[in-house]
Amino acid sequence: MTNDAATANGTDATPESGERDAPTAVGVKFGSARTTLVFDDGDAATTVQVPSCLVDGEDALPGDERVSDDEGAVRRSGDRAEFMLRSGVPATARDAELFERFVRELCERHDLPAESAVVYAMPTVDDEVGLANFGTAVGECGLGGTLTRGLPESLCASIPALGDGTEAVDEVFVALDLGATNLEACAYRHGTRLLPFVSAEVSGDRVDRRIAEAVEAETDGRATIDPDTAREYKETHADFGGFEPFTDAVERGDEDGGDGVHEFTVERGVMEPLDDYLDDAVAELSDFFSRLASSHMKTYQLARARPLVVTGGMACIPGLVAELESRLAAELDRPVDVVVPDDPTTAAAAGAHRLAVRLRDRNAT
Repeated sequence: MTNDAATANGTDATPESGERDAPTAVGVKFGSARTTLVFDDGDAATTVQVPSCLVDGEDALPGDERVSDDEGAVRRSGDRAEFMLRSGVPATARDAELFERFVRELCERHDLPAESAVVYAMPTVDDEVGLANFGTAVGECGLGGTLTRGLPESLCASIPALGDGTEAVDEVFVALDLGATNLEACAYRHGTRLLPFVSAEVSGDRVDRRIAEAVEAETDGRATIDPDTAREYKETHADFGGFEPFTDAVERGDEDGGDGVHEFTVERGVMEPLDDYLDDAVAELSDFFSRLASSHMKTYQLARARPLVVTGGMACIPGLVAELESRLAAELDRPVDVVVPDDPTTAAAAGAHRLAVRLRDRNAT
């Protein structure tokens, strides 16, 4: 994937004005579970979110004419739903092949033109092969003929949180991404990333696995759930301000070898893993701020006067951000002001789209 801007091109001039239409600006966040697109649609911007997978025997994109609804299609497909970005990038040759098909179908479904200005919100990943696979796939999709950039996901996601434009690029702040695959933290000084930190041990995926283990332990082994079901529990029921125990049922073999249904109630299995997650996140952030103060004292002091930007899917859990703010303030022994974009799940793509517009317009002058 190239980070160099190509020469700006437009469509054919209209007979009435003789002016060329501006290339379509596109912001993209390819997530491990969901992909988000934000692109020009007339005078407005359209936001689209789909599962990051291909389903059925023909590798159909969820939600196309062969599959009626995205999330439902994935649930019904079971093992036939192939996710290719579990680590944030296509790590294997098979993943790369699926990812290229996925990107092509996504572009075709939404009629995204080749002459476009594209910014990809990129996770911090230490996988050279996966990043190379990513670059090859998006390079082959025919998108981004005008301009292509890969910019840090946490920077892109911070843009909607810090203003109506791209003010974040000119500011000093710390960004925290509570993502599915990683916990990411870094400081930004006028668009430059400083001291990036990544931990796969503190992630939404790990919480899902711990919820599955906790539910099994809470039910004395009578109920076992997979991580996808655990993620549904987390997204549907988790609430730091008012969690309510809930009941579910699983099918299992009875003592005579037949099938049976076991009903169970979850009281601790969701919130205890999330409580541990916050403790781990606060410990990692405390260490991060100590290292930032040691290596970039002025940036640290300036960032302290600015809100801590929190993004990522885990920030959608009711009460989690407020609890993080409280625990982090206690750990650092100082007030902490946290700001979150209106929709943490789409913020990275929305910010990438604003940056695509900015870069496109500058490239055209």
